[in-house]
Amino acid sequence: MQAARWHGREDIRVEEVERASVGPEEVHVEVDSCGICGSDLHEYAAGPIFVPEGEPHPVSGEVAPITMGHEFSGRVAETGDAVAGFEEGEPVVINPILYCGECRQCNEGNYHICDSVGFVGLSGGGGGFGESFVVNAEQVVPFSEEIPLEYGALVEPLTVGLHAVRRSGLKAGDSVAVFGSGPIGLSVIQCARAAGASELFVSEPRNARRERALDSGADHPIDPTETDAVEHIIEETGGGVDVAFEVAGIEATFNAALESTRPSGRVTVVSIWEEEVNMHPNTVVLGERTLTGTLAYLGGPRSGEEYGMVIDMLETGTLDPETMITDRIELERIVGGFDTLLDPESEQVKILVKP
Repeated sequence: MQAARWHGREDIRVEEVERASVGPEEVHVEVDSCGICGSDLHEYAAGPIFVPEGEPHPVSGEVAPITMGHEFSGRVAETGDAVAGFEEGEPVVINPILYCGECRQCNEGNYHICDSVGFVGLSGGGGGFGESFVVNAEQVVPFSEEIPLEYGALVEPLTVGLHAVRRSGLKAGDSVAVFGSGPIGLSVIQCARAAGASELFVSEPRNARRERALDSGADHPIDPTETDAVEHIIEETGGGVDVAFEVAGIEATFNAALESTRPSGRVTVVSIWEEEVNMHPNTVVLGERTLTGTLAYLGGPRSGEEYGMVIDMLETGTLDPETMITDRIELERIVGGFDTLLDPESEQVKILVKP
């Protein structure tokens, strides 16, 4: 079968790979759609970050080249002898988190920040940029027949946004600023609105992404190339927002997120970073601001787990994946899709790959 594999920085190849056999506790999934994620772009442009190169990943046991793609949906094609609860043809999405199950974080239920954390499609274990793949049954989450199956590819990024909002401590009535409205920024906007944000500012230099932010629930779009976002937010709110999210991964937005919050405000950093940044600690200390990091999510199927929450919110129409999708392409065009999303002049936001 055909799959897109990471061989090195700026070296992704669509090539023939052997279909994996199905073990007793595994499920074979035929892929419907897989989204190109910002993490994929980081690996392509500046990796390896999560991709294991040189030493095998401690959980997957794999090393580059690896099949990419961790935001995907599909249908069950086959199950192992020890797997129960799935039927052939059933729509599913994948929780791609790889974890050891033995470290302190795993034992405390925080497997998403496992000491050896990795992700299917980034750290080995197959991936969604292929026609099909085989995964452990515990990572397969049932999806709704009432929702277009391609929307299942947006469950992962939407759950990143949900987890970030929950980590931030956002309360109904809080004012919010989001710096960056790519796919994860849009996910944060939708989830912050669902959580009861009273006023939502978004700072984003690309016109198309500001428009998508408005469609996703933002109230005040700001072009930071024309308007000082921090000054504008402070003036409009009388001192700064209650909660800010950094979702662009550059030094300017990191500091702007800090400076745009009121004293005792809260900042949540969602981005994966390629480089270090400079910041003045007094911005945090003198205003008693809280700075929080967030990674991934708790991706289980039940309604009390974050994948389950997002699927429930999709069924009720609380979240709208269509506002995020800007193109759908075949697997053969994937490298062009990566290059397009990395182009600062591009109007693309979320591209779905259809193997």
